[in-house]
Amino acid sequence: MFCKLRPITFLYRWLGIAVIFCIAGGCSPEHYKAEADKEVYKIIDGKWQDGFGQKVNYTVSDVPPSANDVQIKKTVPSSNAISLAQAVAMATAHNRDYQLTKESLYLSALGLTDTRHQYARQWFGTIDYRYTKEGGEEDVSVGGPGEGGENLVGFGHKQLLGDGLLVTTNLAINWVRYLTGDPRTSLGSVLSATVTAPILGAGAGKLAREQLTLAERKVLYDIRTFNRYRKTFVVGIVTAYYNVLQQRDVVTNAENNYKRSVESKERLEMESEAGRKSRIDVDEAEQNVLTAESRVVASQERYEQSLDAFKMSLSLPTDANVVLDQNELKALEEMGISEIDFTLDEAIETALLQRLDLYNSADSIDDALRNVQLAAEGLGPQLDLTGRTNEIKSPEGTDFSRLQFHRGTYDLFFDADLPLDRKTQRNEYRRALIALEQQQRGYEEDMDSIKLAVRGAYRRLKETADRYKIEKNSLKLAEERVEMNKVLLDAGRVTTRTLLLSQDALLIAQNNVTKALIDHLDAKLSFYRDVGIMQVGPDGMWE
Repeated sequence: MFCKLRPITFLYRWLGIAVIFCIAGGCSPEHYKAEADKEVYKIIDGKWQDGFGQKVNYTVSDVPPSANDVQIKKTVPSSNAISLAQAVAMATAHNRDYQLTKESLYLSALGLTDTRHQYARQWFGTIDYRYTKEGGEEDVSVGGPGEGGENLVGFGHKQLLGDGLLVTTNLAINWVRYLTGDPRTSLGSVLSATVTAPILGAGAGKLAREQLTLAERKVLYDIRTFNRYRKTFVVGIVTAYYNVLQQRDVVTNAENNYKRSVESKERLEMESEAGRKSRIDVDEAEQNVLTAESRVVASQERYEQSLDAFKMSLSLPTDANVVLDQNELKALEEMGISEIDFTLDEAIETALLQRLDLYNSADSIDDALRNVQLAAEGLGPQLDLTGRTNEIKSPEGTDFSRLQFHRGTYDLFFDADLPLDRKTQRNEYRRALIALEQQQRGYEEDMDSIKLAVRGAYRRLKETADRYKIEKNSLKLAEERVEMNKVLLDAGRVTTRTLLLSQDALLIAQNNVTKALIDHLDAKLSFYRDVGIMQVGPDGMWE
């Protein structure tokens, strides 16, 4: 096994090391990462259909973004005010849940590369290099031991074809003689090959092929799920943005109410000193001031809490000095509410045609049906045919290409599994039938759930629009009542309590108008999402 090497010890030593490092060092970790990224996104891009949504903002964070992806730094603007568009862009680029969803899509496609690899041509090779020094003797061994004591290096190829045909070849080379002699005349080698072809039953390549089919379809399902998630994500960010503005509006309204309460108390104090109002009226006004002040403190705390939570959705630290742009709320108020161009029946019909999650549910029925067919074939006889050849060698001192096929060993045999005991297969078949029934019911339930969601979104859209109109009228009336009660109180025609109650009603009306407006926006976006017509643009905003 070991050959004595004195004059050329270093030559063999460094040649063996060079071979190993040339093969192993040729592919660095960075190369493998880039190769994986390229293969993964080639898969995703190939399965991404136009109807799914724009192909942007779906690469993981350690992969260079495309030209159309959102590219915004996770920093606070110089003005400290974040607009709605900036918030959506920052969330799309940096939100942790969004990053996790992109990584889940990546890992799904990465898993497919493993399954595809089982069907692709696979090359493998083994090289052993040993250096031993004992006393004054130095020994070098390259390759593993062959049957005749020679040092062999193995190379091989394995491929699983579409119908389950497995082909394996191996070539063993006398590596030391190849290094020390003329490669064209002194290369001794041994060739072997095995071909396995399933003939009957579920083993006829279909089980193996089904694993690839399921892996392929899973990536397709995950792409649809990702695009569905993007729509839900943008609705959540936009709604959260306006909810923070609503909380800030509540603070503003509470502060204005506090000022009105203080003004009323001061006026009553002057009238009490003049003898026109009793001390009871002043005390009642004082109590109202304290209540108004408490509302300011509580509303400020809720606003700061909601703002901190929103910062986290942008992956900003909670102590970041940022505020949201109040002009966004003013623009929304100017826009008001808008009617949709859908009847309820049209909305439901559109949703059943557009919803990506319903496509996943429908395709899962096909998966379950194929599983039933495979399980049924597993009940019958199973038969595999295997052909194998060994010991096809090249003769001593001859050219490598002259392998002696006529002197090789050839085997041909069948592997049969008769249907004498099929309880396990029977149970698998029964499970497959039940799984198919469950999937069909699941699809029907998904359809009903979509119809229910669309009907609910449609009703909520109408309800929020009507409620906004009502609250606008209520606000107008509340403002008129406050002004009127001030005059009537000065004239002594109403009590202090009447004025204070009208001021409280004004505060409630102001908050209700803003809430109804934001609820209507949320209802409209949710309706577009549930119907399936919402699209997410490259900047992360809805279209």
